[in-house]
Amino acid sequence: MATNKLSGKSPSVKILLLKLRTFIALIGLFIFFSFTAENFLTAGTLITLTKHVAITALLGIGMTFVIISDGIDLSVGSIVGLSGMIAGGLIYEGLVLTLPMFGVEMTFWFSPIIVILIALLVGVFVGFINGIVITRFGVAPFIATLGTTYIARGFANIRSGGLTFPDLSGDPALGTEGFLILGRGTILGIPLSIWIMFLIFALAVYVSKKTPLGRHIYAVGGNEEAAKLSGIRVKRVRMFVYMFAGLCSAIAGLIWAAQLGSGSPKIGESFELDAIAASVLGGTSLSGGKGTIGGTLIGAFVIGILADGMVMIGITSFWQKVIKGTIIILAVIVDQLQGKIQQKTSLQQQS
Repeated sequence: MATNKLSGKSPSVKILLLKLRTFIALIGLFIFFSFTAENFLTAGTLITLTKHVAITALLGIGMTFVIISDGIDLSVGSIVGLSGMIAGGLIYEGLVLTLPMFGVEMTFWFSPIIVILIALLVGVFVGFINGIVITRFGVAPFIATLGTTYIARGFANIRSGGLTFPDLSGDPALGTEGFLILGRGTILGIPLSIWIMFLIFALAVYVSKKTPLGRHIYAVGGNEEAAKLSGIRVKRVRMFVYMFAGLCSAIAGLIWAAQLGSGSPKIGESFELDAIAASVLGGTSLSGGKGTIGGTLIGAFVIGILADGMVMIGITSFWQKVIKGTIIILAVIVDQLQGKIQQKTSLQQQS
């Protein structure tokens, strides 16, 4: 009888450890870099690390909703670049309107708040295009978002002719000063970007756990046909997740541009990989229907600590990519292993 009891508990213990794998990895990395990286535990280092995590977390939160709905969004990194360039151009050179036939050239300047709203709308619009192409034309999410990746990155380069907007501090005389607060401002000594990250995190948790929309996202990802039969408007759900991912990406792009104090069309390159990694490490299943926003936040911290820690101990960028890729593959393998163990346990309990 003792053997049976032990064998009955073993799968549960395994499942528990697999569910906590990202948190265990986070603690392990924190301890490792505390001993191997000089000044890792200083307040300045931890704040800088969390600022970097904020970007990955924002992208990962939007990506999590997409993946839970059984989709993928490869355009988030390009939206980061495009939104940063739209804001950068409006702050640095304004909106130039030329009417050659009348010999008129006018420049319009906008306050930072209006600039931010315009850039956010651009991000949501790209997400809207993703949703339309996927839901109305039946294009696979991978192909649809791959296409918008090139389009958004192309427009980011077109906006400046491939050049960088070097100074986004603005001009008080034109009413454009204050944009940099978004990336450099603090509240109670904590960077504004971190507050924004936790605000979006709280909003996403509320939507996923407390609203019908959240339940519908899981239902669509778990079984689309069953969701349709139960009356869920699948197309609207998919439209929402891609537009929300676009919004999160635009916020990340604005914060990144404000932190750098400049706008570059190269901003956001490969950021989509970190977003996917954070989601997968946090337990979001690539097959859809499973995942949590809290897990993604922990996954983002794993990515952030790993990236900054490797820099601090002198690991080259080439090996950083190898390690990141290996971790993503292992995360997917472990996720599949967890699913098999849960399935096996369920069958044993039924028998």
